[in-house]
Amino acid sequence: MTLTKTLILGFIAGATIVLGLPVGRWRRPAVTLRALLNASAVGILLFLVWDVLSAAWEPVDGALSQIHQDGSGYGDLAGYGALFVGGLTAGLLGLVAYERWMAGASAPARFGPGTMAVGEVRARRLGLAGWTPARRLALLIAVGIGLHNLAEGLAIGQSAASGEVALATLLVVGFGLHNATEGFGICAPLAADPDRDDDTRPSWGFLLTLGLIGGGPTFLGTIAGYWVHNEALSVAFLTLAAGSIIYVVLQLVAVGARAKRMDLLAYGVLIGLLAGFVTDAVVSAAGV
Repeated sequence: MTLTKTLILGFIAGATIVLGLPVGRWRRPAVTLRALLNASAVGILLFLVWDVLSAAWEPVDGALSQIHQDGSGYGDLAGYGALFVGGLTAGLLGLVAYERWMAGASAPARFGPGTMAVGEVRARRLGLAGWTPARRLALLIAVGIGLHNLAEGLAIGQSAASGEVALATLLVVGFGLHNATEGFGICAPLAADPDRDDDTRPSWGFLLTLGLIGGGPTFLGTIAGYWVHNEALSVAFLTLAAGSIIYVVLQLVAVGARAKRMDLLAYGVLIGLLAGFVTDAVVSAAGV
């Protein structure tokens, strides 16, 4: 398959993420619907954690099998194992450090002799520090999903470069369906934000930016995968994605717990999980 056709496939797979973005523009939903939206995002992200970790573990499992067969896989086990642990640690603890930094940047200022002037405090809060928690959470979800989609793009590019046109096309269909649900997962915290009113709804520009962060890496990964076939690179991106998504899931569960509706949390998680597995069925049909 030519590079141009491959890039078109990568663009289609990544662009479908915009289908779920309009959720972020919904006028303020009822409390029960907000809780269900938040829980559904948890279900989608839990599926992604399973998806990326199972894919990232395959090289480690292969090395263990090789050791069992002829004792020759110790080098691969050490290398892939270090990537797996390092990526997972960096993805999870990196966001912990980021959130601590953001909490300090957003902390209320105390005024008195020697403190900053009002203008200086406002300037300090410009940018991400001035965002609502829901917007920052949506950004974190977009980043985690973007790392996941970068690895998906690598798979598309590698399949196309090896001449497996049918497999590459089927991957695009499956990943495209995945990305549509991921767009919903990104914007669900925005729709479920209890502090938001109709006047502070996120703009289309903001939502499209989140979509670019989450879906754009599919296209970039397709380019990289067309030219380079590197399993270690895939493991690194997949584990980084898993770590960051796990952190976001913890945040969303905490938000859902405040609603004190465990029934809605269970229903939403089930909906999200089933949506993930249904869309994954198309990819599984390709034998991947």
